[in-house]
Amino acid sequence: MRKAELTRRTAETDIWLSLELDGTGKSEIRTGCGFLDHMLTLFARHGRFNLHTTCQGDIYVDDHHTVEDVGICLGDAFAQALGDKRGIVRYGSCILPMDEALILTAVDISGRGMLCFGLDIPTQKVGTFDTELAKEFLIALARRSGMTIHVRQLSGENSHHIIEGAFKSLARSLGTAAAIDPRFAQEIPSTKGVL
Repeated sequence: MRKAELTRRTAETDIWLSLELDGTGKSEIRTGCGFLDHMLTLFARHGRFNLHTTCQGDIYVDDHHTVEDVGICLGDAFAQALGDKRGIVRYGSCILPMDEALILTAVDISGRGMLCFGLDIPTQKVGTFDTELAKEFLIALARRSGMTIHVRQLSGENSHHIIEGAFKSLARSLGTAAAIDPRFAQEIPSTKGVL
């Protein structure tokens, strides 16, 4: 089974996270950051991942440490659950409309963590959430998972819609990339023989 369960404890956060790649989209998310909970719930649903996490973070400071560290844990969980990446499709992409926002994401589970970020989020806040933290989350996810992630905004005016569209689109791209291709179930999808 392609699953991971891990904990991360620092002076700033205490996180437990469980990820199942071949899931049904079930989730229970309690990070203390409402907007992040919302994004991870829809991420699990649209990627068809089972995702459960709790975080006790220093949100009395702000949400930065919580958001970044949950991104680190999710990246670590993907890396662990994917193992040697044998049989995966490897690449995935999605263009997703979220009302007026149109977001493109593309993923390569390459072993080379990189984020290419192209969102123009017009406000500094969505509710109490600092919108710049969307990028911090994605940087942490890309680096720790060893994935190349491209996120591009093709249109959009509403900050909530832009970020939500990005999380939904990324989930669908990752769901495709992480899926097992039965034609190549015993192969590493690289001419190098390793990812």
